[in-house]
Amino acid sequence: MRPVHYERLGETVYCETLPNGLEIRVVPKPDHVKKYAFFATRYGGMDTRFQLSGKWLDTPAGIAHYLEHKMFDTEEGNALQKLAKNGAEPNAFTSNAMTGYYFDSTDHFDENLEILLSFVSIPYFTEESVAKEQGIIGQEIRMIEDNPDWQIYSRLLRALYRTHTARTSIAGTVESISHITAETLYDCHKAFYTPSNMILTVVGNVDPGEVSGLARRVLPKEGGPVIPRDYGDEPEALAERETRQAMEVSSPQFLAGWKCRPAPEGGDRLRHMVLGDLACDLLFGESSPFYQRLYSQGLINSSFGGAFELMPGVAYLYAGGESKDPRAVAAGLQKEADRLVREGVDGDFFQRTLRASFGSSLRGLNSFENIAVSLTEGYFGGYDPFRFPEVFDAITQQDVLDFLRDNVTAERSALSEIVPKEA
Repeated sequence: MRPVHYERLGETVYCETLPNGLEIRVVPKPDHVKKYAFFATRYGGMDTRFQLSGKWLDTPAGIAHYLEHKMFDTEEGNALQKLAKNGAEPNAFTSNAMTGYYFDSTDHFDENLEILLSFVSIPYFTEESVAKEQGIIGQEIRMIEDNPDWQIYSRLLRALYRTHTARTSIAGTVESISHITAETLYDCHKAFYTPSNMILTVVGNVDPGEVSGLARRVLPKEGGPVIPRDYGDEPEALAERETRQAMEVSSPQFLAGWKCRPAPEGGDRLRHMVLGDLACDLLFGESSPFYQRLYSQGLINSSFGGAFELMPGVAYLYAGGESKDPRAVAAGLQKEADRLVREGVDGDFFQRTLRASFGSSLRGLNSFENIAVSLTEGYFGGYDPFRFPEVFDAITQQDVLDFLRDNVTAERSALSEIVPKEA
């Protein structure tokens, strides 16, 4: 395996591409007893339309999440239980653009890693087990649909995007998952759960060569073709400017969002991520003038916050929480963004914010999970996440202001509200 040393971070990452196309990243931590493995495919809730064997397939919303649930089934039983009995703490998740399976353990790591690689690469579904899972996931969907936080967020995405599959719920709907069969699950596994569409990342007290050797032995020898995907032809215009729903809440909740320009793939993507995060901190971070002013006025409380998010072909910035006057806060956010672009940022405040953001990135290296997920996202996005020190070195105040000017505009903004039901 090829070692890449990052002098400023004091980290070394061992990298290899196997003959079957699988990417491997290993970050040795010889002073720790914990070991963490993350096995991920570039396949998530957005990937509902794709081409397989020359034919375009339209699959039901929620199928990637459904497949994640079913992957733990094996002919010998449930792999999740097997890992747990072997001293591991396993789990999995599905995001818009990724599905990841992981565990951490101190003992029996090689055995647990072999179990992980085996059950993820060898599907086992029956029509009976698929039908049974519909009831379980259907109940999960009903629960999240009753969650105000989920409703605000999902409704905001549907307001921002007209056609892009980012507007599709990762879990799908009770109706959409009713169309999932064992055959469609096998099709999706065949398309996306191939070594050439996946990456294995291991962090901990491990030997990189042994990790590589185990993956070579367990996984299929062939990779798989590149699968074309169709996310929709998204226009610049918003789907709608605002959305409001009444629910059983004690006070109004909201998210104000901005439909940003899509970030490029490759090395510039990391720079775009850092700019978006800095824009959030300068605009509405807890140390910002805006946050302090509205907090003192009682228009926001400790629930207020936001983030900048990236997906393939999609980028958006959002902020919100509880407020007695969501529209006033949303209007205030836009007014503050316009002011920053017009007047600039206090130099000392910018430097403090820059240092704090850099420090947060450094602290992320203390988490094995964060390291693994960052390396995975970097590989899928075509950038090296451990190059963030150089990115921070090159960013100026004007770069962040240009980001705000180009992306956080009134024309790009939408508002999602949840209000109390009237008695």
